[in-house]
Amino acid sequence: MSNTNVGLDLERIIFIGRTFEEYSDIFNLTKEDLMDKKILDCPSGACSFTAIANQLGGDVTAADIAYYHPVQSLKEKGLQDLEHGIAHIEKVKQNYKWDYFKSSDELHATRSKALLDFTTDMIANPQRYVAATLPQLPFADKQFDVTLSAHFLFMYADRLDLGFHKATLAELMRVTRSEIRIFPLVDQTSERSEFVDEVLSYIQEMGWSYEVQATRYEFQRNANQMLIIQAAGV
Repeated sequence: MSNTNVGLDLERIIFIGRTFEEYSDIFNLTKEDLMDKKILDCPSGACSFTAIANQLGGDVTAADIAYYHPVQSLKEKGLQDLEHGIAHIEKVKQNYKWDYFKSSDELHATRSKALLDFTTDMIANPQRYVAATLPQLPFADKQFDVTLSAHFLFMYADRLDLGFHKATLAELMRVTRSEIRIFPLVDQTSERSEFVDEVLSYIQEMGWSYEVQATRYEFQRNANQMLIIQAAGV
């Protein structure tokens, strides 16, 4: 852990998580993926995927910059961000599809459950939750079979430049044996990210292969595809 990150201002981090069920649909995960592969979720935020997948017999590690902070601080921040997030969504409900979640109340309940499962597991199994600041990760080369990365790359193209995207992909691939799955390919305005085409060119330059695949999940409009990047030789 880098001491320079311990003082990171938690207020600058949006700390909201998705459930295991959402992740399964977001990344088209199969039972084989969960049971037979070592998985990294990065950045994981307040997602309950690591907690539930490990309970089911999987082998999942979560990494996030927020994990430099104590779990109680993360829980409090998560509750605050959940309220702010729901209030914002209420103002722009037309930007979301209301079939996966039927109402804001259902969304709130789901996000609350994810946060509870996350914090409970982080207390019980802190070794699963690794503090890390991209584009550097404290893992060995090819430590994981599959890496999942949701609502980060492409989503924040206004704050994370193309150089950061490339450096992060290179680092994620360094620690990944088989493939990286990234969701979604849109930014916060629900438009296709300006970096997608340049990232696809970079993937080819690096000798990796890729596939854009439709997912079983769409809540934010147009956020219904993931990018699968396969390591060379896979």
